[in-house]
Amino acid sequence: MNTFKEKYLRKYIAMPQDHGSWVFILSPLFIGFFAGGQFSIVGIYLVVAAMGAFFIRQPVTIAVKAYAGRRPRTDLPAARFWMLIYGFISFIALLGLASRGFVEVLYLAVPGIAIFVWYLALISKRTERKQAGLEIIASGALALAAPAALWVAKGSYDAKGWVLWLLVWFQSAASIVHAYMRLAHRTQAQIPARSEQIQLGKRAMMYTSFNFIATLLLGILGWLPRFIFIPYLLQLLETFWWTFNPAIKAKPTSVGFRQLAVSTFFTILFILFWEV
Repeated sequence: MNTFKEKYLRKYIAMPQDHGSWVFILSPLFIGFFAGGQFSIVGIYLVVAAMGAFFIRQPVTIAVKAYAGRRPRTDLPAARFWMLIYGFISFIALLGLASRGFVEVLYLAVPGIAIFVWYLALISKRTERKQAGLEIIASGALALAAPAALWVAKGSYDAKGWVLWLLVWFQSAASIVHAYMRLAHRTQAQIPARSEQIQLGKRAMMYTSFNFIATLLLGILGWLPRFIFIPYLLQLLETFWWTFNPAIKAKPTSVGFRQLAVSTFFTILFILFWEV
């Protein structure tokens, strides 16, 4: 038993280690289901398939690193074991979706797979770190869970799913850029001058400002729910606060948990104001 546990039941291989990334799959699912107005057995299939795909990323990443010489080969048995487990679970859930007639939902997995393969190629070349652009694109693939959840909840295709996808993706992109800004603050020896603060936070402020202004104007025009700008206002205020109040000694874990909390509040506010 101990040999089996030591060889296969390794938590750092079985479970994602970047805890802040959970929100990028859970938030779209919650938003999609609440926008659809109901949750059924088919919804369970989608959640299981999405979470299986999310979990399988960790053992696959470990396996690629092991083959590339970045991790010991002793990690491979556990990586293969969990790849099979998560792969089988996702496959069964996808069969459940297909049997209920939601074949179009399966098509949404194609861009996600393509981006994941690209990510693995970068890992094999040791060039995946600090790739904000790649993370933003990957968050767009995860945001596809929002239209999938909406369609499953409604029981049929709805063009509003693409609106949800863009809204969720843009929020995720702004969240990623914000996190990079806060991590950049940690490299500073002292509180930077105001001009440098603006330079470090410029990209994050541009992303959050665009999201806020766009949702505000589109809400006024009646193309989006009238008050959907409110959750984006929360994110905008968060970015401006940390831009001009940089925490140069903040630990990455504290930054991650702060981001998780803000994203959770964003999700709640989005759900509340989507139908208002």
